[in-house]
Amino acid sequence: MKESMENIDKPLSIGVFDSGIGGLTVVKTLRSVLKDVNIVYLGDTARVPYGTKSEETIKRFAREDAAFLIEKGVDIIVVACNTASSVALSYLKKEFNHIPIFGVVEPGVNMAIQVSRSGHIGIIGTIATIKSHAHKRILNKHGIFNVYEKPCPLFVPLAEEGLTKGDIPRLIAEYYLKGIREKVDTIILGCTHYPILIDTIKEVVGDSIHLVDPAHAVAKEVKSFLEKNNLLKKSGQPTLDLYLTDIPPHYHSLLSIFLGFTPDTIEKVNLKDISSC
Repeated sequence: MKESMENIDKPLSIGVFDSGIGGLTVVKTLRSVLKDVNIVYLGDTARVPYGTKSEETIKRFAREDAAFLIEKGVDIIVVACNTASSVALSYLKKEFNHIPIFGVVEPGVNMAIQVSRSGHIGIIGTIATIKSHAHKRILNKHGIFNVYEKPCPLFVPLAEEGLTKGDIPRLIAEYYLKGIREKVDTIILGCTHYPILIDTIKEVVGDSIHLVDPAHAVAKEVKSFLEKNNLLKKSGQPTLDLYLTDIPPHYHSLLSIFLGFTPDTIEKVNLKDISSC
């Protein structure tokens, strides 16, 4: 345990970042599992999506996101972005080795292993996440699995636009998923935006396929870490600070869909101000 984490007098603060507002699905789950921690959320909405960017760019964006949260005084960072978790997690842990950093990929894989009956597991995610084969590498370390990977890049803009139900998302989901739904019994939702489309995805793949939302898995992992290191303490009224790099007009209504309620305040920030940290 790092010395900087041993003597925390203030309430614990968890920093969470994602390329957009999809990571608020992770925030929602963290708040339900960890009721006595403060959360600082950064959504890089000006540069969403990360999944179509190069590895070099994803690492640079992820570094800027983490540096911003550290400047805000967080004690732990959760990389809610599956793309950044797949491509940049090891890089971030080396760059910021003084602070615990959690990704969403491995916890999601571990949960899929527990629930899969046949070992036939599908992964859907952004182009960069699928290209990294991060989920597949972890699965292969745990045994012999039949892994089916499918990029679904249009799911992110659908979620960001609030197009979660109806003919448009259903037809797109049908186009993406028709090739793997007959082959698997479990699908990992490899992007934090995808749980917003879960009803449409279920409609397309059917009730017999288990859909794994890594948000629940990473929340359990973070809670276990905090309990093991005796870091959980009462904080009175826990706070939630939301920072976005762009605030389009429709985002205020969308936030309630991702978060479960409409936050009182959102602050717009410019990451270029801290990119040299």
